[in-house]
Amino acid sequence: MSAQDSRIYLASGSPRRREILESMGVSLERIHADIDEAVLPGEDAITYTERLAREKAAAGWLVVQQSGLPERPLLAADTTVVQDGEIFGKPADAADARRMLQAFSGRSHQAVTSVAVRQGEHVVVRTSVTDVSFKPLSADEIQRYIDSGEPFDKAGAYGIQGRAAVFITRIDGSYSGVMGLPIHETAQILGNFGFQFP
Repeated sequence: MSAQDSRIYLASGSPRRREILESMGVSLERIHADIDEAVLPGEDAITYTERLAREKAAAGWLVVQQSGLPERPLLAADTTVVQDGEIFGKPADAADARRMLQAFSGRSHQAVTSVAVRQGEHVVVRTSVTDVSFKPLSADEIQRYIDSGEPFDKAGAYGIQGRAAVFITRIDGSYSGVMGLPIHETAQILGNFGFQFP
């Protein structure tokens, strides 16, 4: 099927993921699926995001079945940030956001996004890893960014597509992956379910 006549379920409340899919020509219907996002002991970032993407897809698929909705592909994704083996999720509060941004100041880290698409028992998962480098950040810059409110719903306490763009000196990988949905990998997966791009 072409992207123009495609339709999927999106098991995510992220406005960024919705915007990216719509920019690809994919129409969607949101499905609400909550899971426990705690990191398991010894879990690395890729294992963590792939597990959560699969679990979100499974929870979303259960909602589709229980609601009697028509079967169509369901997409779920998870993004985290990792530096020196430490996983940085969404900040709990301003102090946590400050800790994260201080850790990234003048250094590189990785943004890891895993995408899972499920239809019935068929599940395909792909992962994107992008290196992101920050300039050195002053305490005032960090405080102004925290005061903007932007860090609080984002893994690693920043949004590459928002005000934090001025912090970033280099990326090596997928810009859209850092936003929360790598376009290339997503198109690859949806291709397994009959979608055609562009």
